[in-house]
Amino acid sequence: MRVVLHAGFHKTGTSSVQAVLAANRDLLAPALRIWLKPDIRPLTEACRAFSEHRDDLHRGLLRYEAQEAFGALDASDPRPLLISAEDLAGHMPFRRGLTGYDAAPELLALLTESLHLAQPTAEPVVYLSTRSPEAWVKSCHAQHLQATRMRLDLDSYRRRALPHADLAAVADAVGRAIAPLPLHHAALEEVGHLPLGPLAPLLDLVALPDALRARIVPQPTANPSLPAEVLARLLQMNRSDWDGETLKRRKKRLIRRTQEG
Repeated sequence: MRVVLHAGFHKTGTSSVQAVLAANRDLLAPALRIWLKPDIRPLTEACRAFSEHRDDLHRGLLRYEAQEAFGALDASDPRPLLISAEDLAGHMPFRRGLTGYDAAPELLALLTESLHLAQPTAEPVVYLSTRSPEAWVKSCHAQHLQATRMRLDLDSYRRRALPHADLAAVADAVGRAIAPLPLHHAALEEVGHLPLGPLAPLLDLVALPDALRARIVPQPTANPSLPAEVLARLLQMNRSDWDGETLKRRKKRLIRRTQEG
């Protein structure tokens, strides 16, 4: 039973991968089991909490939730399992006081160890999607503007974030932590042009039959970039004195109007 853990990173095409998998879940079901974030919410929450606290309590909670999730797998089912959830790498950097994926190596080591304990015959493979530092920082900043009260402009955020933006180096650290298990990673810039974009390497890892692969229905890009003027307006909103609920409501309205054209 091959289990592919697509554990991040945020803003590297993961939402697009998950949108295609969700839309084609029934089509792929005869050959592939799929777990997305809603399927393993307690586990992803435990990963996020551990990345913030990194203490014995949250380490124990993580092991418990991993055992609960992986223990429910039917080992007699020959289909591979593809898990795609970027929160398995922890919180997105620059939230909860975090600046990078410092917890990711231990997180992935704990997850693969828990999988082995729950399913001794499983064959775990870890896959990490990465992105060039400049593009990743810009995308993260835009996401923070939408989802949090980010008050930094792009230049200020860039100066703080770039020293922590080498995702390939984080992937290498994860590889060392989970050795001798295999780690695969590819940059969004390397796979974005493929017919199924960042999903393509994952389908290779689960050896999806070509005939079934050809029937997959692509989906629009998830979380497309917002225009610069809208991002500037979001920054102004974040710097306002509006209360949290008012800010959230007005930002949602602006984003919805922009997406609807």
